[in-house]
Amino acid sequence: MRFSYSPYLQTTFPDRVTGLMMVNGVDQIGPADEAEAAFESRARHRLEVTPESGFPEIQAWRRAYATMGLKPTQYRSASEALLRRFRTSGALPKLHPLVNLCNAASLAFAVPIAVYDRAQTTHDLQVREADGTEPYLAFSGETERPDAGEVIFADSDGRAHARRWAHKQSLQSVVKPETQAALIVAEALHETALADITALVSELGQAIQAAGGQLRETALLPAPEAQWDSDEGGAGHVG
Repeated sequence: MRFSYSPYLQTTFPDRVTGLMMVNGVDQIGPADEAEAAFESRARHRLEVTPESGFPEIQAWRRAYATMGLKPTQYRSASEALLRRFRTSGALPKLHPLVNLCNAASLAFAVPIAVYDRAQTTHDLQVREADGTEPYLAFSGETERPDAGEVIFADSDGRAHARRWAHKQSLQSVVKPETQAALIVAEALHETALADITALVSELGQAIQAAGGQLRETALLPAPEAQWDSDEGGAGHVG
């Protein structure tokens, strides 16, 4: 599998850093209450000092959305939306154990983390501009078409698995009870992104393995690196 960014993304957002994780045995992952609580505690302490809008990680995403011509408070990055919900309600809904763990890590690091069911994404994934024809399955069950030029996650069949970059994932590729393999994508744009994404991959990877998952492969993709070729299907390695 190849994961990549289009030339537009590389040129426009030169500070982008991405952490990638291939996880097998997703259906064997159990609750990770202790790890989730530790991640949530870190977020809670930060929110006691300042709301999420003051976090440099969130401010960087807001600038990115403005650059893409979107109103940042209308289309929030997934991490900002999670932090906002956590600040107001004090908790997040419980979904799949892997998703719960990734959401908690997203709170702690204030960066968006997407989790894709590999059986539902055809071959390669590219973060690129839409041409307007790509089908996107919304959580309402309706099929939408992204606007031409909108940043999406697209697979080899031209299906959109996320709209407005890090705003919202497709129902098509969310993790379900029967999911066996997943791709985790964490992205950041702020000044200390490289150090933070490195720490995120390490800490989240350890938590996933402790919960029963198999961390088959990880990678860091800091700009200007635009492509990662996974050895998916091979022997696998971590590094």
